[in-house]
Amino acid sequence: MKRANCTEVKEFVFQGFSNFQEHQLTLFIVFLALYILTLAGNIIIVTIIHIDHHLHTPMYFFLSGLSTSETFYSLVIIPRMLSSLVGLSQSISLECCGTQLFFFLGFGITNCLLLAVMGFDRYVAICNPLRYSIIMNWRVCGMLASLVCALGFLLSLVQAVAIFRLPFCSSLIEHFFCDVQPILDLACATPLINDILTLIISLLAITAPATFLFISYVLIISTILKIASAEGRKKTFITCASHLTVVIVHYGCASIAYFKPKSENTKDQDQLISVTYTIITPLLNPVVYSLRNKEVQDALYRVVVRKTLS
Repeated sequence: MKRANCTEVKEFVFQGFSNFQEHQLTLFIVFLALYILTLAGNIIIVTIIHIDHHLHTPMYFFLSGLSTSETFYSLVIIPRMLSSLVGLSQSISLECCGTQLFFFLGFGITNCLLLAVMGFDRYVAICNPLRYSIIMNWRVCGMLASLVCALGFLLSLVQAVAIFRLPFCSSLIEHFFCDVQPILDLACATPLINDILTLIISLLAITAPATFLFISYVLIISTILKIASAEGRKKTFITCASHLTVVIVHYGCASIAYFKPKSENTKDQDQLISVTYTIITPLLNPVVYSLRNKEVQDALYRVVVRKTLS
């Protein structure tokens, strides 16, 4: 769709939360508190996994990677958003916007792929327990972690370069950070190739791993149902419950955000969805894996007791 009066744009101005002027201080306090909890929770998880040798397993290796990625994912977006809420920095240069988009997408896609790898780890552990240590050895774990990180940032680079090669006709971003669709809406013309590229990357980053996880959990649940004792079934399912909770929320929010028809786009709806997957979802990971995971709770207790005694 062409726009008239195309002028060279050198910076963007965020218009996020402009409909909530009287509540911006309240939003700042709430989001700052959630951000601090997110940072603290993820840092605690990474530290506990690193210190406690009982958690030196593939499952917690990937959880540590997810917590690290979630920490940087939040760091890319939330500090600038908080500064915008208190009026310190409403504008952003094209270069900084492109950098934010690149890292936001890179860590976001990496998170999606890491959740799929964690699902594969649970599948092997439950469906092929005798071969688990052979299949999920440390060399394989390292390769999988490196692969998903490289793929995530490669797809992010392709998307960012394709978007910022476009000419822009407006500098007002109807959002609180540089996301794909709000930036494309500012372009003087959006070529079909950009829409196709966005769809392909969304399919690779969301649909493909979500489908893989769905198939994995069908096989996992069918295996769990074959366990003779009810206690055994319950214990086995609990090992997957935390991961499954994070997966449902993470992919659910991402699917709504990137597959919602354009005709349904509204500023307030988009911002509400974005708040969910940029603030709530990163907080969900440490909450679910710390409050509902007995192994992490026990490890935290051991570390606290050891520090107290020393």
